[in-house]
Amino acid sequence: MFYQKSIRKNFLVKLVFSSLILIVTFSSLLYLYIENSIYEEKHQELLQYAQNITHNKLITQANSNRLNQNILSVKFEMIALKTKQKNIAMYETTEGKYTYLTLLYPYNLNEMTYIKVTKEITQTKMLLDKIFHYIFIINIASFLIIFIYALALSQMLVSPLKSLTAKLSNMNEHLIEPIKINELPIEFEPLGVTINHLILRIQNFVKYQKELFIGTAHELKTPLAVIKLKNQVTLIKKRSPQEYIEALQTTNKTIDEMNVIVSNILQIGRQEGAQLDKPVVADIIEVLKNKADDFQLLAQSEGKELLVNLKPNAFMANLQVSLLNQIIQNFLQNALKFTPKEKKIILQSSQDDVGLLIEVIDEGCGIDESIDLFAPFKRQGNKQGVGLGLFLAKSAADALGAHINLKNRTDGIEGTVASLQLNSKLSCILPLKS
Repeated sequence: MFYQKSIRKNFLVKLVFSSLILIVTFSSLLYLYIENSIYEEKHQELLQYAQNITHNKLITQANSNRLNQNILSVKFEMIALKTKQKNIAMYETTEGKYTYLTLLYPYNLNEMTYIKVTKEITQTKMLLDKIFHYIFIINIASFLIIFIYALALSQMLVSPLKSLTAKLSNMNEHLIEPIKINELPIEFEPLGVTINHLILRIQNFVKYQKELFIGTAHELKTPLAVIKLKNQVTLIKKRSPQEYIEALQTTNKTIDEMNVIVSNILQIGRQEGAQLDKPVVADIIEVLKNKADDFQLLAQSEGKELLVNLKPNAFMANLQVSLLNQIIQNFLQNALKFTPKEKKIILQSSQDDVGLLIEVIDEGCGIDESIDLFAPFKRQGNKQGVGLGLFLAKSAADALGAHINLKNRTDGIEGTVASLQLNSKLSCILPLKS
């Protein structure tokens, strides 16, 4: 059909068609009710005439005033039929411009005689025709009103979509703004929230991709300059074999650093592919326990302690587990990196009004909260690293529809709190284990 690809036309046709059926059905029932009521009244009137005659009563002595008033328009006749007819029969006949209603009432069944009562109902028939015409006109007017109303209603229903389309069509990666949710109807709020989430991801992607390109160029340019300078110095004059070996070792070390940068950049590409993986239902608490088991051994080997406090007992969510693992692994790696020996690291989770809050708390040196550590190649302290770990964690959190945050501890102990807030709208909580 021509309207299947248009929501508005589809809605318009269905609303008009269903309203037309409703109007025709209601009008038909109304007309039949009026017609039956009038004919029933005429039937009772003729029946009363016949009963009065049958009981040897004069018409003028009848109790009904209406019968007395209409006696001149009624004809009485005694007839005999060839076949016996026990039931009262009534039928309508037309002679020229006049319409008559006739009633046959049994008078003497043994003799097969009947009283034939005939009354002219031309005016009544004309009245029914007028009623029919009026109902037909009202139906046409109602159909036009409903059609106009359907047009206005369909326009009103699709106007939020048109508004969203207009806003999105005028956006690009440089001029992109969130949609104002409070200006949308309640039914469109989930769509607006989803679009804003997508816009936020695009904004972060554009922002961090620019920083990633600039940072990559800068990070690779520096070791390349070191390699070139070292080679130039080495080639100025002849040197001993040991000096050449030392120069090559320096070059290899610099190349290794460049390989680390390239590997991390490739990891970004692999993560973007993981964001397209089909989400699966998984127990988040079980994932955290498995990750904690891996890092407890590593923490012990470095003379540190990893404490685990996971609540509730189970928390099911539909997500990409690989992205969640990447975030938690980055949190724990950073906590181990910056926490001194004989200090503690805490992995904990708790249920709140939003959903599930996962936190990794260390006893390291803390962070400078004025720096955007989620930007690529941003590093804190003097520890080794490329500075892409938190960038990857932030990208993974955005893909999960989760919120990631870094802040300093406020309990009087120096250190950092890395948190991941999972939204319960996409999750379900399992009953507590007995």
